[in-house]
Amino acid sequence: MSDLISFASEARKASRKMAVIDKESKNNALLAISAALISNKEEIFRANAEDLRKAEKEKLEGPLLKRLRFDESKLKDVTDGILSLTKLEDPVGKVLLHTSLDEGLELYRVTCPIGVIGVIFESRPDALVQIASLCLKSGNAVFLKGGREAFNTNKVLSEIILKAGIDSGLPEGWLHLLATREDVTAMLSLDKYIDLIIPRGSNEFVKYIMNNTNIAVMGHADGVCHTYIDRDADIDMAVKVATDAKTQYVSVCNATETILIHRDILDKVKGPLYESLKAKGVTIYEEGDVSEWHHEYLDYKVSVKVVDSVNEAVDHINTYGSGHTDAIITDNDETARIFLDSVDSGSVLRNCSTRFADGFRYGFGAEVGISTSKLHARGPVGLEGLITYKYKLTGNGDIVGDYAEGRKTFKHIRHDV
Repeated sequence: MSDLISFASEARKASRKMAVIDKESKNNALLAISAALISNKEEIFRANAEDLRKAEKEKLEGPLLKRLRFDESKLKDVTDGILSLTKLEDPVGKVLLHTSLDEGLELYRVTCPIGVIGVIFESRPDALVQIASLCLKSGNAVFLKGGREAFNTNKVLSEIILKAGIDSGLPEGWLHLLATREDVTAMLSLDKYIDLIIPRGSNEFVKYIMNNTNIAVMGHADGVCHTYIDRDADIDMAVKVATDAKTQYVSVCNATETILIHRDILDKVKGPLYESLKAKGVTIYEEGDVSEWHHEYLDYKVSVKVVDSVNEAVDHINTYGSGHTDAIITDNDETARIFLDSVDSGSVLRNCSTRFADGFRYGFGAEVGISTSKLHARGPVGLEGLITYKYKLTGNGDIVGDYAEGRKTFKHIRHDV
């Protein structure tokens, strides 16, 4: 515990320095990290092979093994993500509001980093790179804790990223990797040093984190996502989009877990949809087979329910969904409007796969996670979700007494920013 307090204190000091690093320096550090990952890829792949061997020996399920794998394809994905981050506007130091309270008394609302962020994520080594890169670009120090299955890969990745960052001018202690569950438990008590925790995992896990810390928590409990095929849907489009939403990558939180079908189109769409899903190895559970509609399979399994209207679809989603991502397939503009306005989720989509709900695909560079909260950040959390703001007021010897005693009056002139 004493070592972790020391690391947290170091991270707090580093965060103060990170907050004032200019855009060019941060981008240069990101490019150096990308280059270091590529030049050290064989070391990364060896560590990942060791993790994979151990996971296979422990009979880790296929979809989870796919998450764990870090190969040339994953390396390209994360380095492409880093490159895209360097092209994005610096989120720090943006003026959000400018008001002249009085002549020469100027109020500004300006974006700034959150500080020290602790992120607990699943056994996906590529997530470590994405999270570290986002925290760097947004000027935050970060504690990282990945799943135990990816320990060797995460260790090598974090060492490469930390060294490349420091060699590029970032402060010592800007990144720390936690090794054990005990470290996580200890981190939850460090509200003096850590400003925000982002947990990625099961509903029970996220609730545990929320109930055992005084640190602010941002995250989502699970990803029970829906695709609703409306009676005015194009059949070919519905089959293509729903199949992609379920099978493109089953072990992620934005994969569709329940397909809702309007009764009027059931006879037309059921045959080709089921054929397409089964060809991908999907097990289909119809209404009589489903005991719990709020269920995240993360596997080649899907629930199907027949509904009589868009309003019934919306009610089902708002009752059993997780506020993550939900889609409608329809050619009817009014039906689409009802769905998009009424579904209470961070991402609502029309005529496209739920798999699009992702920070990289949204153009955020990457994402540190998904938030189903309605405060501060919602949906895929990219750079803007990792900053807050402060007020800066500049004057010229101004005192409140002049206004309280009537010698001066506020003007409150709002300026465009």
